[in-house]
Amino acid sequence: MKIKIAWVGKTKEPAIHALTDEYLKRISRYVPVESLALRDEGALLELCGRATQGKSGKSNPKTSAGKSTLVLMDARGKQFSSEEFARFLGEYQDRNPLPLVFAVGPADGFSETARGAAQHTISLGKMTLAHELARVVLLEQVYRAFSILKGHPYHSGH
Repeated sequence: MKIKIAWVGKTKEPAIHALTDEYLKRISRYVPVESLALRDEGALLELCGRATQGKSGKSNPKTSAGKSTLVLMDARGKQFSSEEFARFLGEYQDRNPLPLVFAVGPADGFSETARGAAQHTISLGKMTLAHELARVVLLEQVYRAFSILKGHPYHSGH
């Protein structure tokens, strides 16, 4: 299993860079992980092998479909406890060889096109988070999920 954490936009805060790097390093102990800063939503859809709309409005497959599983982080998505999220990752790891792409969108959220292209939509909770902070929370939860799966004491169950 390979995990990609993708986000739309540039990171301005050095603290966000540092936390992103720290959690990527921690996650890499369990699975290959990659981070990707993307220019826009279209780049995300291309990355995941989804068709994008050309200027003519017609579908233009830029890459072959099915190259990865897209998970959008969106307030309208399914909410998990840390244990349920760990179970989601563990089951995915056991049954699916495709890379898992977690995407944190731009400040104004994802379009209907992106929502339609995603296989899963997950919410980090009912509170609104700045998208850079949402990325750090996602990374921490991915790390926590693998620590739960591996029985590491990082997650004490509360």
